[in-house]
Amino acid sequence: MVSKTELMVNWKDIPWKKFHRHVYRLQKRIFKASQRGDAGTMRRLQKLLMKSFAAKCLAVRRVTQDNQGKSTAGVDGVKSLTPKQRLELVSKLKLGTKAKATRRVMIPKPGKAEKRPLGIPTMYDRAIQSLVKQALEPEWEARFEPNSFGFRPGRSCHDAIGQIYVSINKMPKYVLDADIAKCFDKINHN
Repeated sequence: MVSKTELMVNWKDIPWKKFHRHVYRLQKRIFKASQRGDAGTMRRLQKLLMKSFAAKCLAVRRVTQDNQGKSTAGVDGVKSLTPKQRLELVSKLKLGTKAKATRRVMIPKPGKAEKRPLGIPTMYDRAIQSLVKQALEPEWEARFEPNSFGFRPGRSCHDAIGQIYVSINKMPKYVLDADIAKCFDKINHN
């Protein structure tokens, strides 16, 4: 639970650099424990990180100030939060609560007339997701293949292109491109 002294802090007075360092150090320890295969230490550090006031503040900051969709309301209708409301959200963040329903919005597919559904969670649920992401990301970064580039922090298409260049630079190889996006829709399952 968040103490009264932590609630008395003003949002603008929070030492963000110190909080980033604290969370980064914990993430580094989680990463090293995952590399060693020490599951007990890793889980204990993940729980410590998710209960940390610094990690909760960073999670709330990410979803209410840094993200592009910060002014998109969920099913609860909350679009933006005042600094006081952000601190209240930090104090309420607790794992184990059931997520609220998502708001469904139909958005157009690029270059096509058809639309696809997009679920928009509430601010609280987005903050919980961000908090859990901070704890799980270092564990899985230690386990991923070094040449995996999809949806990973600090990796981009340029890294993948560079890796391809390095691997085919010395000798010619075959490159196969397969688009299986609609493949399973058209298979006769009978």
